[in-house]
Amino acid sequence: MVRIARRRVADLFGLAERESKGGHSNLADRYVTLARRIGMRYNVRLLGEYRDLYCRSCSAYWVEGRTVRTRFRRGDRVRTCLRCGARRRTRTSPRPSPSGSNIRELRRDEGALSVPVTDEGDLAGEESEEE
Repeated sequence: MVRIARRRVADLFGLAERESKGGHSNLADRYVTLARRIGMRYNVRLLGEYRDLYCRSCSAYWVEGRTVRTRFRRGDRVRTCLRCGARRRTRTSPRPSPSGSNIRELRRDEGALSVPVTDEGDLAGEESEEE
């Protein structure tokens, strides 16, 4: 039953995409609603690629510019549904560390196993082979 449910969810999202391109947004929204209900009934998680395609509050199929607005702010992607106004924030890059923190970042060559190098390029503390 789970395999059948996953296949139906995939088919419904495919139909929603096709109908949204054809201009039938109400039908695309209905397909998303049905796919979500099938997923809930059979306890099937929607794939990540499907979860980014619809609004979680009103089940509107998102089409960039028509039903969703995307903005990038401080390393986050903020998507706003133009039907109900709900917002979804997703991380796009790691957040920078706070400037006032006491944690000092070490350079790559400052680690505990680094060996100091002299001006001549020899390792410090080693005898040269010329003697």
